[in-house]
Amino acid sequence: MKIGVLALQGAVTEHIVSIEKAGAEGLPIKRVEQLAEVQGLIIPGGESTTIGKLMRKYGFIEAIRDFAGLGKPIFGTCAGMIVLAKRIAGGEPGHLELMDITVARNAFGRQRESFECDLEVKGINEPVRAVFIRAPLINETGPNVDVLTVYNDEIVTAREGNLLVSSFHPELTEDYRLHQYFADMVEASLAAKQ
Repeated sequence: MKIGVLALQGAVTEHIVSIEKAGAEGLPIKRVEQLAEVQGLIIPGGESTTIGKLMRKYGFIEAIRDFAGLGKPIFGTCAGMIVLAKRIAGGEPGHLELMDITVARNAFGRQRESFECDLEVKGINEPVRAVFIRAPLINETGPNVDVLTVYNDEIVTAREGNLLVSSFHPELTEDYRLHQYFADMVEASLAAKQ
């Protein structure tokens, strides 16, 4: 099983390490045609506007929409969550517009307000270590979105079908269980196709 990490910006190597701890093969995705080689895709953190511009420049917008349309799982972390969202608070135009959520950028403040904590994630037994860096949060969810984690009354992890998002950076800790959760989603989608 191969899981790609969109390698336009962000902590690509760290995601690949976590994917491999979860028992899958990680592959940096730099070209659209590489999407055909993977069964799941992670869109990492970074700067969502920059990621959106690079995705448009290199033809990833339609390609990733098609990838999602095939039922292949996608996991967006931090800026990746913003990129996946149908709506961005403040009227900013969306990017992929795949997941029925509204997100607020930098909702937890600037870089100096970054923090770590342990969070309960629905579907994972023990609390997960979470690193928040200029993190967004989910303001609104559509009817088919399953809220997986709430922190201080704010939604920070959610799933809708084959789409998974988190406000935080699971790849920046030794705890790879959210990547394991995603790898299990990819495995289930492969089993459903057989």
